[in-house]
Amino acid sequence: MQVPLLDLKAQYATIKKEVLAAVSEVLESQVCIGGPKVAELEKKVAEISDCKFAVGVSSGTDAILNSLMSLEIKAGDEVITTPFTFFATVGCISRVGAKPVFVDIDPLTYNINPELIESAITKKTKAIMPVHLYGQMADMDPIMSVANKHGLAVIEDAAQSITSTYKGKKAGSIGTVGCFSFFPSKNLGGIGDGGMVVTNDKPLYDRLTFMRNHGSNPKYYHKYVGGNFRLDPIQATALLVKLPYLDEWSQARRKNAAYYDKNFAGSAVKTPYINPDCVSIYNQYVIRVSKRDELMKTLKEKAIGCEIYYPVPMHIQECFNYLGYKKGDFPEAEKAANEVLAIPIYPELSDEMKDYVAESILSFVR
Repeated sequence: MQVPLLDLKAQYATIKKEVLAAVSEVLESQVCIGGPKVAELEKKVAEISDCKFAVGVSSGTDAILNSLMSLEIKAGDEVITTPFTFFATVGCISRVGAKPVFVDIDPLTYNINPELIESAITKKTKAIMPVHLYGQMADMDPIMSVANKHGLAVIEDAAQSITSTYKGKKAGSIGTVGCFSFFPSKNLGGIGDGGMVVTNDKPLYDRLTFMRNHGSNPKYYHKYVGGNFRLDPIQATALLVKLPYLDEWSQARRKNAAYYDKNFAGSAVKTPYINPDCVSIYNQYVIRVSKRDELMKTLKEKAIGCEIYYPVPMHIQECFNYLGYKKGDFPEAEKAANEVLAIPIYPELSDEMKDYVAESILSFVR
């Protein structure tokens, strides 16, 4: 039996006619930049995120980059974040000339440890960027408390967590801005790159909107040096087709997660810990085992998809050597990088597929 880590073809088969009709409508209109589909998606993503405003952008990476630029974070500034994340989180901080400052993670949730943030704040700190990893939001109350105390912006990297909640509040709605990714593998994935920034701050929304279009308003008049961060209307229309299914798909992922949780209970497999204050969308289902690399090899031999998110923490990436960090500085992030493994969780998994995945893993750890 083959069980891929993610099967986008299985999802597409259920909505193929809708997607093709919607994309055809855009092609017939020849509205190739911006337009009503982008505006409609922005309105709907703002609504499902409990935010007043949303700005469609070209990728989750550009959502972060636009947010940093619009908040005027620049050379000489510092941004506190986690070393256990996808590269874009930290790469964007570096790209605007600011210095990434890391603090270690909570070993249970893999999200940034709020208790370590305040001690990392300096006179140069301008923002905190928590990452809502694997579909679960970070512990936002203490993060916001520290941010408010020191007058710092909070950029929620919610690329993996659209519609997830913390104490009933939606991802992206708590901080200064929230950043989403529509990369195809996400719970709400496009047919290419795409992203969104949400906020409740009107002046910031205006700046984000200008900044995605080379900082111009009106056309050819540039108040800011922005970028080309525009969301493609073909992506927007495909996402509008998928959006009504998002809650159903996320619930199916939670059901699959519950199946795994039950089957792995009492074994040497450490299952995801979900903070009681949170509802996760399980963008990934990440287990933890002591002989991770051997397990990964075994699963691949059995044609079971699996992936390490993430094998090398940011503080020991070669391109960030200039920051002066070394191996051992963030032990929880480094330990997680050596032990975590994502297994198939997508909604279209059959019971037989889940049985095969679970039994293969249990057989290995026995």
